[in-house]
Amino acid sequence: MSKKREDVPRNESALKAKPISASRSEIAEGVLPAMTNRLGKLLGGHVMHLVDIAAAMAASRHSNSYVVTASVDYIDFRNPINIGEIVILKSQVNRVFHTSMEVGVKVFSENTLTGERKHTTTAYVTFVAIDAVTKEPRPVAPLILKTADEKRRWQEAGARRKARLALRYRKRQEKD
Repeated sequence: MSKKREDVPRNESALKAKPISASRSEIAEGVLPAMTNRLGKLLGGHVMHLVDIAAAMAASRHSNSYVVTASVDYIDFRNPINIGEIVILKSQVNRVFHTSMEVGVKVFSENTLTGERKHTTTAYVTFVAIDAVTKEPRPVAPLILKTADEKRRWQEAGARRKARLALRYRKRQEKD
């Protein structure tokens, strides 16, 4: 039996909530000479590229749709990643708004000889879910928060969004 058009959810209240764990993604890549600067450290731009990919994976998993990057609120480079190490990126959706989602990404380096891992980078990226047919933003299913850490991340994402929107509004006022 096929679904009728009326059976397809039209707004976020009809979308089934998903746990944050459903969005968790991880990618790993070896650091090769072509990816590094003259000091043998992974280029910051390459790290940003990988952050965008890892974050998009989490956003797509949660929304079950195409996603586009709307903003990068924060990226903090704490430690360098050396040639020959493995770079590991872990991402998850922190909060869902209406058609957008904030995704948190943590980046680690792993020394292949010693196994030592270092937290190297933290980033927060906002994505908008895009309808495959209309190419317009579409509602995203809400999150199910299970742990104290998930609830903390959810709260902090709201504060970052508020600051981001205030900055956008202030910039629009300056243009006028």
